[in-house]
Amino acid sequence: MKLPIYQVDAFTDKIFAGNPAAIVPLDSWLPDATMQAIAAENNLAETAFFVRDHDKDAWGLRWFTPSVEVDLCGHATLAAAYVLFEHLGAGGGAVHFDTRSGRLTVKRDGGLLVMDFPARPPHAHPSAPDLEKVLGVIPTEVLMARDLLAVFDTEATVRKLDPDMAAIAKLETFAVIVTAPGKGEYDFVSRFFAPAKGVPEDPVTGSAHCTLVPYWSKRLGKTELKARQVSARGGDLLCRDLGDRVSMAGHAALYLEGTITV
Repeated sequence: MKLPIYQVDAFTDKIFAGNPAAIVPLDSWLPDATMQAIAAENNLAETAFFVRDHDKDAWGLRWFTPSVEVDLCGHATLAAAYVLFEHLGAGGGAVHFDTRSGRLTVKRDGGLLVMDFPARPPHAHPSAPDLEKVLGVIPTEVLMARDLLAVFDTEATVRKLDPDMAAIAKLETFAVIVTAPGKGEYDFVSRFFAPAKGVPEDPVTGSAHCTLVPYWSKRLGKTELKARQVSARGGDLLCRDLGDRVSMAGHAALYLEGTITV
């Protein structure tokens, strides 16, 4: 069986930056084990698969890291929408995905793709682990949503972190987000670590911003925010706090188009 595959760099307007995602359009779902094997073979943070549901005028969308299926992924959703709009002839100004996290919509806005995602506001974490041993620096605040959120005072601290990945993998959390106020044009910066899920450091993480945007919106007293994920590749997100939803906008760039044999 031959399947089309696209590799798209998300949250960037140029290749070799942002977060690469593999996108595999399907006529019908493959066995879970096959999709997981394809994701492991691709060895990217995420491989996304989608299937058209004509009855609902939507696409079913699923996301896999090299080791697990996940419940929410931003950059691969952005990449899937880009493929549909730019390469598979999706008409109109929006595409709709049905996922483990409900209906997700991606709209065109000029050169941007704007995603509507559920908000995941963080809450106090009274039994927070000793993150100094894990991250090498004591956070000023520790909260929890799906992921552990460690807040620092400066962007420089976040950029310089060299965390113990083996220690992070042992924490009772999906992943660890680290964040701090931005400087210059950015309201805040972040990084994201999920070694237990096959992603030691994710370059740009849409799902993390479902937690970051409510936090920084409340702290800064503003609903429109510009974010930078300061990984080695880096990426930009234009975000909006919508209460129980979060809007995230970014660009995408095609790196690869080809065929895989399964």
